[in-house]
Amino acid sequence: MKKYSIGIDFGTLSGRAVLVDVENGKEMASATKEYAHGVMDEKLAYTGESLPPSYALQDPNDYLSTLEEVVREVVEKSAVDKSQIGGLGIDFTSCTVLPVDKWGNPLCNLDKYKANRHAYVKLWKHHGAQAYAEKMTREAKVCEEIFLERLGGVVSSESAIPKLMEIMTEAPDVYQDCAHFIEAGDWLNWVLTGRLTRSYLFAAFKNAYVEGVGYPSKKLFSSLDKNLEKVIEEKFSGPILKMGEKVGNIRREWLDKLGLSGEIVVSTAIIDAHVAAPAVGMKKSGDMLGVLGTSACYMLVSDKEVKVQGICGVVKDGLLPNLYGYEAGQCCFGDHYAYVAENITRAEYVDEARKNGVSMLELLSSKAEKLKPGESGLIALNWWNGNRSILVDSSLTGLFLGMNLNTKPEHYMRALMEATAFGARNIVDNYKAHGIEVSRFIATGGIARKNPFLMQLFADVLGLNILVANNPQAPATGSAINAAVAMGAYDNFTFAIEKMACDYDKIYYPNLDNKAVYDELYLEYIKLHDYFGKGCNDVMKTLGKIARKA
Repeated sequence: MKKYSIGIDFGTLSGRAVLVDVENGKEMASATKEYAHGVMDEKLAYTGESLPPSYALQDPNDYLSTLEEVVREVVEKSAVDKSQIGGLGIDFTSCTVLPVDKWGNPLCNLDKYKANRHAYVKLWKHHGAQAYAEKMTREAKVCEEIFLERLGGVVSSESAIPKLMEIMTEAPDVYQDCAHFIEAGDWLNWVLTGRLTRSYLFAAFKNAYVEGVGYPSKKLFSSLDKNLEKVIEEKFSGPILKMGEKVGNIRREWLDKLGLSGEIVVSTAIIDAHVAAPAVGMKKSGDMLGVLGTSACYMLVSDKEVKVQGICGVVKDGLLPNLYGYEAGQCCFGDHYAYVAENITRAEYVDEARKNGVSMLELLSSKAEKLKPGESGLIALNWWNGNRSILVDSSLTGLFLGMNLNTKPEHYMRALMEATAFGARNIVDNYKAHGIEVSRFIATGGIARKNPFLMQLFADVLGLNILVANNPQAPATGSAINAAVAMGAYDNFTFAIEKMACDYDKIYYPNLDNKAVYDELYLEYIKLHDYFGKGCNDVMKTLGKIARKA
C-alpha cells in the first residue's frame, strides 16, 4: 500500500507545504500561504507603536492559520487516500523564538501583553539583542565555555539566549510570566501533539547546547545576571530529540482542523536551511549547500570537526548522520536586490517595467546582466542587515563605493549581486583556511531557480560548479523525508535520501575570463571588509548610534 508524508516549511514571509510519496519522493501536491501580518519591523500591528531599529517580530497565530490552510490544501489537491498519510514534519526559520505560558499559550495572546512588543515572536533576523550577545560573548570567554568555539567564537544576536536577556532586561514582567522560551518549530509540534520537546538542531546551533555537555554553565548565567542562574531549568525544559525521531501523534482536535485522519506521526522540527540537505542529496564530505532566499544559509558536511572562527556553528549529526554539519550565512541576500528595486530606480524604468510586463527586480537584474564584470565601477559591502559570517556583527551596515554622475540603478544592482557572491566566497575561503574541503556546491531556493545570471556569477566568483536542485520546495521536501523516517518508512536517513532526494536540472560552470576580473575585485572587497568590519573604522556603528539618538 502507498504511503505519503507531509512537509511544511515555515519561511520568513510564508509557509509552504508538500505532500510526497515516501517511496520515491515524488511531489503529489504543494501549497503556499503568506503570513497575514508578515514581518513587523516598523510598527506593532495591533497598536501602531513604532518599533526600535533592528526589530523583526511576528504573530504566532499567523503560523497556526498558515499550517491549517496549506495542509488542507495539499490533502485536497493531491486526492490521495487520507489513510495512507502517515507522517508530518515541520521546519522553521531559526532562531525564531517566543515566550509562552506553562500550557504553551503565546504571551502576546494575553490581553495584558497585546501591546508589549517583547511578548511577540522574535524572528531570526531580529537584531535588537546585539548588546546582550556581545556581553554573553565576553563572559563566555572568561568562563571558558565549551560551546563558544563550536559557534564560531562569537555569540550571535540572532540566537536564543541574547533574545531572552533582552526580554528580561527590557520587559521583566514578560520574562516572569514566560514559562518556556521556545523555538517556533518546537512550539508548533507542541500544539500539534500536546508534547513539549526540543529539537537537537535548534538547541545545538542556536541555543548554545553541546551534546554530552548540555547547555552553558550556571556560572556563566550567574555572571550575566543573577536572575539567569536557573534559566535553563526555568525556561528551556523539555527532552531533546534528533532528526527523524517521533515527537508524538497529531491530536484529534488538530486532525480535524487539518483535514486528516488516523494516526499521523509528527517528527522533530528542523531548521529550515538544514532540512534541505537530505532533499537535495547531500551525502559526502565536502558537499556545500546554498539555500538562497531573502537570506542565505551555507551548509557544509565534513568527516572532521574543526573549530572555525566566524561561522554559525559546527554540530555532529547536524545535517546528516555521522557527519559534522557546518553552518554559515548571510542575513541579507535577496533582500539586497529587493532594496535596489524598491528604492533605487527612475521614472523611465518604472514605465519600461510596466510596458514589458516584468517586475522592477526582473528589469534591473536583466540590465545588470548586460554589464561586464567590473563595468559598473562600483563595489559594495553586502551588510544591509548586518554580517552573520564571518564577522558575526549585526550592527554593521551596507556600503557602495565608486559612484559618479553616470551611475545607474543597474550598476547598484550588479554591485550588490557581486558583493553577495564575494561574501559567499569569503565563507568558502574561511573553511579552506581551516583545512576543510569544499568540493561541490549545490544551490536551492527560489533565487537559485529563477535567476540564471546570479548563479553564473556565483560560479565565476567561487570558481566552483554550481548544481541547481530541481526541487523548488527543498526544505518542505526535507521535512517530508524527516517525517518518513519518523513514521518508520525507512530505517535511517541514508536509505531515505537514496529514494527520496531530488536530482539537478542545471549546472553552471565557471567562466575563467570573468573569474580573473572577479579575483581582482574580490581583493578590494576583502580590504573594505576588514577595514570597516574589524575595527579599523567604526563609522558604521557610530552612524547607527547617532541615528538611534536622533
